[in-house]
Amino acid sequence: MQCSPSETITPESPVGEMGSFDCSTSSMSELPNRDGSNVSKMKTAQKILIVEDDIHLSKFLSRELKLKGFYTEAMLDGEAACDILEECSCDFVILDLNLPKMDGMAVIKRIRMSQPRLPILVLTARNRTEDLVAALENGADDYLVKPFSFLELMARVRTLLRRNSAPAGSSTNIGNLTMNREGHWVQRGDRRIDLTVREFSLLEYLMNNVGNAVSRSTLMREVWNMAYDSTTNIVDVYMKYLRDKIDFEGEEKLIRTVRGVGYVLVRD
Repeated sequence: MQCSPSETITPESPVGEMGSFDCSTSSMSELPNRDGSNVSKMKTAQKILIVEDDIHLSKFLSRELKLKGFYTEAMLDGEAACDILEECSCDFVILDLNLPKMDGMAVIKRIRMSQPRLPILVLTARNRTEDLVAALENGADDYLVKPFSFLELMARVRTLLRRNSAPAGSSTNIGNLTMNREGHWVQRGDRRIDLTVREFSLLEYLMNNVGNAVSRSTLMREVWNMAYDSTTNIVDVYMKYLRDKIDFEGEEKLIRTVRGVGYVLVRD
């Protein structure tokens, strides 16, 4: 039975051939001519690492992503995934949490130590809010619960790839505050500031919207990839962490509260 991308995917979904990528950045691919024949053409394709111990689901994802123009590699355990990421570069990671040898949470932490900007989409059967929050706090960019729609998965992959498409070496300066995305560091004046992955993402969003008040619901959606929940104060907690690091006593306060709205980053 052929499963269309619009159907809901479960671990029992039909499987196909897995694609693979090597450590090079380009390869030959067959592209159709107008007359229906194929022509070989050099192209650069984005590379996705799938870390999933369910081989049926892993093969299905590899096949469908290959049809969408991606190169893929599938790993069945966390240690193997970390090993290949040390040898080869990739553009995106789809990661299960329940993995042998090294669980998904540990994989996220290890990836973030060396590759802070690599997009990570957690794809898991765990549907507890605690697991979602823990994955995002450890550095995952998004979280999708099984069973899932392949169309939704593709939409999230493309969204994260677009978000990550800014030049890696680009720096942003707001007054005496500097953010370097490639090195994943922040500096205010002569003072280097150490930020966690989530704090860095929060500051990056504020800097991209300097002078504009952003609401808590917007920050939850754009930084945590979660719908706003009025019962949690996670945005306020992390905003305090960020303020304590950015605005030292005696310095101009760059992050300010807009009563009834949210927060704004201002130029000093």
